[in-house]
Amino acid sequence: MVLKKTLLTILAVLALAIFFVCYEVYMPLDPESHQTVIFTVQKGWGDDEIADNLKDAGLIRSTYFFKLYGILALKHSQLKAGEYNLSQKLSIHDIASKMAQGDIIRGSIVILEGWNIQRIGQYLESKDICTKDYFVSLTEKDYSNDFDFLADKPKSAGLEGYLFPDTYEISKTETCEDILDAMLQNFGKKLTPELRTEITNQKKSIYDVVTMASLIEKEVRTLDDKKIVSGILWKRLAIDMPLQVDATIIYITGETTITSSDKKIDSPYNTYIYNGLPIGPISNSGIASITAAIYPKKTNYWYYLSDGKTIFSETLEQHNAAKAKYLGS
Repeated sequence: MVLKKTLLTILAVLALAIFFVCYEVYMPLDPESHQTVIFTVQKGWGDDEIADNLKDAGLIRSTYFFKLYGILALKHSQLKAGEYNLSQKLSIHDIASKMAQGDIIRGSIVILEGWNIQRIGQYLESKDICTKDYFVSLTEKDYSNDFDFLADKPKSAGLEGYLFPDTYEISKTETCEDILDAMLQNFGKKLTPELRTEITNQKKSIYDVVTMASLIEKEVRTLDDKKIVSGILWKRLAIDMPLQVDATIIYITGETTITSSDKKIDSPYNTYIYNGLPIGPISNSGIASITAAIYPKKTNYWYYLSDGKTIFSETLEQHNAAKAKYLGS
């Protein structure tokens, strides 16, 4: 009889303990609350910091049970940094689950096609994410061990051409390092196995294709025009004819127009005085320009002129006539 009473007592205590734990973990402070709080989990925070700050913010009753649930539910190592919309109607279970899923408040940044590294850096600085100079310094580091598509990039070259233009959702705690990694990851996804195989079959390097795509990106707008210009430029390369791409001069000077003296600037990016591709990409291209660089369109054209629309010519005489007609030169 004594043993039975003891057993019943143990079971009652156990049931009460389970109820108490479940109450602490699954019962919110105020199920009727409609007030939300922006709660920030800083990078590097562990269970203790998160629990203490949740308690200070009035979002949980007990730091002990938050940490206990995190350990028992195997969520304690998964809690992600970022900003969260939380309220007192969320239980410890709800809050921990949101943090484990990374259900953070997100904003977005838009990196436009044709922007170079300097322009991206200026944009990120305007968003108070990091300074332009710091971002540029990040792009000069070697990431070839992390991204296989950088394997044929010269060691001396930075990441110009590889930062994929797109809209990126970010949290307010994300850094320039995080954004740079996201852009490189995105480039790797866009450069599909099929595109990489085609580049290999053409006996070209990814670096050459990225460089060509960067020229095309700055020269013409539509996909069809990009493919035609790609065909023209690859043909010129094949016969060692100067590419004479105005966009490379603009990349050197940073100006929006060029002069005859600009075309004489001694720079490895100057495609007027040096044959072949410039020393590296001059912009970060979208998928249309990359695709055009890989799949050029064969035509009889050797020249083109961009003036709102693209005027193509088969001969230098036709090209000069087009310049006189559309540019007055």
